[in-house]
Amino acid sequence: MVKLAEWQGKVVFRKYGVPLPRGEVARTPAEAEALVRGGKVPLPCVIKAQVLAGGRGKGGAVRFANTPEEVRDAAAAILGLEFKGEKVRELLLEEKLPIARELYVSMTLDRAQRLPILITSAQGGVEIESVPDAQIDRQPVDPFPGLTGYEKRRAAKVLGLSGGPARSLGQVLDALWKTFQQEDAELVEINPLAVVGDALVALDAKVIIEDDAAFRHPEYAEVRDDRTELEEIAREKEIAFVQLDGNIGVIANGAGLTMATLDVLKELGGAPGVFLDLGGTDDPKKVTEAFLLMARARPSAVFLNIFGGITRCDTVAKGLVEAMQQVPAAERFPLVARIRGNNEAEGIALLRSAGVTAISDLRASAQAAVDAARGRA
Repeated sequence: MVKLAEWQGKVVFRKYGVPLPRGEVARTPAEAEALVRGGKVPLPCVIKAQVLAGGRGKGGAVRFANTPEEVRDAAAAILGLEFKGEKVRELLLEEKLPIARELYVSMTLDRAQRLPILITSAQGGVEIESVPDAQIDRQPVDPFPGLTGYEKRRAAKVLGLSGGPARSLGQVLDALWKTFQQEDAELVEINPLAVVGDALVALDAKVIIEDDAAFRHPEYAEVRDDRTELEEIAREKEIAFVQLDGNIGVIANGAGLTMATLDVLKELGGAPGVFLDLGGTDDPKKVTEAFLLMARARPSAVFLNIFGGITRCDTVAKGLVEAMQQVPAAERFPLVARIRGNNEAEGIALLRSAGVTAISDLRASAQAAVDAARGRA
């Protein structure tokens, strides 16, 4: 997926007619000060770090300013932050508006229903994640007729809007629907959607574009998102690779088995870190590439969980052994394997001959990986 920064999301919103505050992007304190002195951003204003992590308001990455000097100082303070592991390089300066209420509106895909879904809540803002589920309305949208009048009226009722704000909501929802469709989005979100007088204004913008539609959107090819350096390398090699905060590397094949493996490790007290999904490949070269990429993340231990249906367990094991031999001795880590299915006996023999712990039972092998990561192997 391609995640757009707030200012990039607002460029997209503006194209489709979503009402927005006046704002500009700055990358230095001097540039921020010049924007307000030149009248491009009116005072008072809000200065927001352009990072992809949430919780900016609580984390000191959003500040207000009444003078050019305050703008410069706030910009200098925010640009010096490392927010949730991401260095702040860009700021969005916007006019500060008289907000009467903060609402929540988004459009995403409900994979269970295989339909777009409109999500609304009368309680928007920084506490949206703590809003009770009963206070969040979800309306599936048929993509053929699109967003209808009765769906917009229901949204207005849920949000407690009438008159001018209700009419403004209809325009906002039409624009969101167009954005969702035309940009091949996984998510378009406004939080908060502010009531300002008789109108609504999008104070934030979250836009996530579907990766599989990238060929239709070359304009997003160079967009910086929240992938790590290793995730970027994996993407270029067409390897499904994700970095988490834990210390146990996970190699599995198939999304379902990979997620189940993470769950078992967590249940046993482990902390899954880097995980990669080999999918249906058993090409030793591809397995070697994937393993060496994982080795660069420096896990405390690695758990290999492979089911050989189409995939041959012995060729996966061969690639793994070849990769292990390429990891410098000082950087090696314990490896625990569970392989079942096609040619599993040959695969287990290959792994054990290379000194790998190979256990057939899932929980026993996962426990061994957890123990290895704790230094008790």
